[in-house]
Amino acid sequence: MTDDTITDDRSRPGGVGELAGRRVARIGFGAMQLERLRGDRPAAIALVRRATELGVDHIDTAEFYGDGFVNGVLGEALAGHDGDVQFVSKVGAEVVPGGHGLRPAQRPEQLRAAVEANLRSLGVERIPVVNLRRMDSGIGIRADGDQVVPLDDQLEAMVAMRDDGMIDGIGLSSVAIDGLRRALPAGVVCVQNAYSLVARDDEDMLALCQAHGIAWVPYFPLGSAFAGLPKVTDEPEVISAAEALGVTASQVGLAWLLQHAPNVLLIPGTADAGHLEANLAAGSVVLDAETLARLDAIPTRELDVAAFRARQG
Repeated sequence: MTDDTITDDRSRPGGVGELAGRRVARIGFGAMQLERLRGDRPAAIALVRRATELGVDHIDTAEFYGDGFVNGVLGEALAGHDGDVQFVSKVGAEVVPGGHGLRPAQRPEQLRAAVEANLRSLGVERIPVVNLRRMDSGIGIRADGDQVVPLDDQLEAMVAMRDDGMIDGIGLSSVAIDGLRRALPAGVVCVQNAYSLVARDDEDMLALCQAHGIAWVPYFPLGSAFAGLPKVTDEPEVISAAEALGVTASQVGLAWLLQHAPNVLLIPGTADAGHLEANLAAGSVVLDAETLARLDAIPTRELDVAAFRARQG
């Protein structure tokens, strides 16, 4: 089956792509923002179920999202249906005990403990994909001290968990291209890096993933309101394209990603049902060649990593 055949199937949001050897909708759901519904658990459960009703069949999560709250919601909302929805989780960080924020959890024994925690809270026997969140590149917190762990040691732990039947596929998050190349023999199926129309520094890595059949799943696909991260929806050409098409600037940004490369899968997150439907509708937005050329000409904006970390701290 060709890439065009896969991505042109519009029966699911954004068409159909491949994730760890499985066919999935190219627009999934990033569950992190479900934490905003901590005070209304039934609403959080209803939102997850609404997403699956609309065709979402892969959901990105982590045990450290809401300190287990998000996974608990997913496990309850999708009890008995885990085979129909592909969970993608991540390890490498943990919630600071008794406080807020995250700290590194990079050691091999911590990676295994995190996967075990994900299995319990999701209520599944195996997780289709687990991303290893590296902390030596990209934005966000950095590892230091005994948390500076060689990638090879971490991959050995991830492969062992795959061999033990705890996970099916190994992914990487916030990884540099040299790290990805070193990890290829382990059988990487997914890469999650910060990437959008206005932040395309990882173009070479995207191409490498495409060449190896690896799903490219960008986080911050529209940029971010956080200091230091440019926003796609602020770009005049994006706004102009949205007005011409009668859609939102956010939908244009997501549609550009889908048309940019066939191995792109999206996981936009929200805690609002209307916003969820708008995100999924972006999969039906078609950008013509002229519009794509104008969007492609937008220069990539430099990330102010220092400003972002200061805001997160």
